[in-house]
Amino acid sequence: MAAKKERKKTVQELEAPVVNLNVNYDTVDTEPKKERPMGREYPKSRNKMPEKQLFEFAEYHPQDAERTGYSNYSYWKSVWANFVKNKAAVTMLCVFIVLFIFTFVAEWISPYKLKELQQNNNEIFLLPSSEHWFGTTQAGKDYWVITWYATRVSIGLAAMVAVGQIVVGTIIGLIWGYVRKLDRLFTEIYNLIDNIPTIIYMTLIALMVGQSVGIMAVAMIAFGWLGTARNVRNLVFMYRDREYNLASRCLGTRLFRILFKNIFPYLISVIVLRLTLAIPGTIAYETTLSYLGLISEEYSLGILLRNSRDYFLRFPHMLVFPAIIVSIITITFYLVGNAFSDACDPRNHV
Repeated sequence: MAAKKERKKTVQELEAPVVNLNVNYDTVDTEPKKERPMGREYPKSRNKMPEKQLFEFAEYHPQDAERTGYSNYSYWKSVWANFVKNKAAVTMLCVFIVLFIFTFVAEWISPYKLKELQQNNNEIFLLPSSEHWFGTTQAGKDYWVITWYATRVSIGLAAMVAVGQIVVGTIIGLIWGYVRKLDRLFTEIYNLIDNIPTIIYMTLIALMVGQSVGIMAVAMIAFGWLGTARNVRNLVFMYRDREYNLASRCLGTRLFRILFKNIFPYLISVIVLRLTLAIPGTIAYETTLSYLGLISEEYSLGILLRNSRDYFLRFPHMLVFPAIIVSIITITFYLVGNAFSDACDPRNHV
């Protein structure tokens, strides 16, 4: 019975009259809403666009266009950024800078002055103490002042000789490698000098010309450029016939500009490495010449090492302090030179 009553109720609801809401369709917006296009506009809608919008020119600003292709890259800034990443090399560089500055300061903090040192037989071969920090020499002179002055002389001599060798070797190597007509001439000069031990040339110059520091520095430059020139010459052979150099020659570019604008930048890392390694090498060579008595300078690291050879067993401080300074200079320049050479290579720049 309950089911029959529910059926009658639903039938009555279906047969109920429809309610007329009296809607005025004139006031109702019957147009379909336009959906906002996503992404690219449909091609058919371009027909409805106004003509001015279709053919409107895009704005162009030359400064904005140049700024688009502008780069903040700087070669030397990138070199420094790569070098700073090597903490060991930076530390060694700071050690050398402090060492070099201290060669000028050491005399001022000492109670003894170099020009005032005189022979004192009562203070011969004194060991290091609070009065004489490095002890005394066989003449009774303060060894602290003498050692640091000798360090300054050796570093100055080594820097002058190293720079001279690199400049002369680089210029000769560039010309030697690029101008093929001069290859035979420079090769014969190289063989003539290289096949005879350099110490023989230095001995002859010292005996015939003089043993002053200036003369021996010029002699070391005159015979020390060979290795740099040979290395640069081999590298120039690799770059001289590349496309951009051939194009420069076809355009009539001068030889000087091709060498120093097109080729020289590729040699910077090698030149820097040889320069940094030439300084400790020159100090070691100066030590050898001083040990053999071919340099007449009163004080240098080489002369101190030469003078201490007869007293090392009884008075080791005569040899220990100059040897430590030479070792520090050699190690610092080796590490700094390798790190700076890697930083100068453009292939390591990001």
